[in-house]
Amino acid sequence: MTIERSTIFIDHLRMHAHHGVMPQERTVGADFDLCLRVHYNITRACTSDDVSHTLNYAELLQTVKEQMNIPSALVEHVAARIGEAVFARFPEAKAIELKLTKLNPPMGADCDGAGVELYLKNEN
Repeated sequence: MTIERSTIFIDHLRMHAHHGVMPQERTVGADFDLCLRVHYNITRACTSDDVSHTLNYAELLQTVKEQMNIPSALVEHVAARIGEAVFARFPEAKAIELKLTKLNPPMGADCDGAGVELYLKNEN
């Protein structure tokens, strides 16, 4: 068997954080939804059944939480920081697909959310 492409992911992680341009957003905070896909070769883990041969979900979650806990004005800035932190912690990661959505943003519209999607390639 040959694995052509593999991904480790966290889907629809809901977190409360203090990001936003408006002062109230930075004080009260808002709810966010994060979808993260890390392109990572899991071939060795598929045969070894050893967590040290893969990208550990718990460590990935910790990396995301660390960045979400740093208040920022723009979700773009937060998303880019998350990407940089994931590549720093997991240098074997080939690429990241990240979608960060602010749920119920204060923009006078009835919508499920607004945010940013990034596709990042590891250039190291």
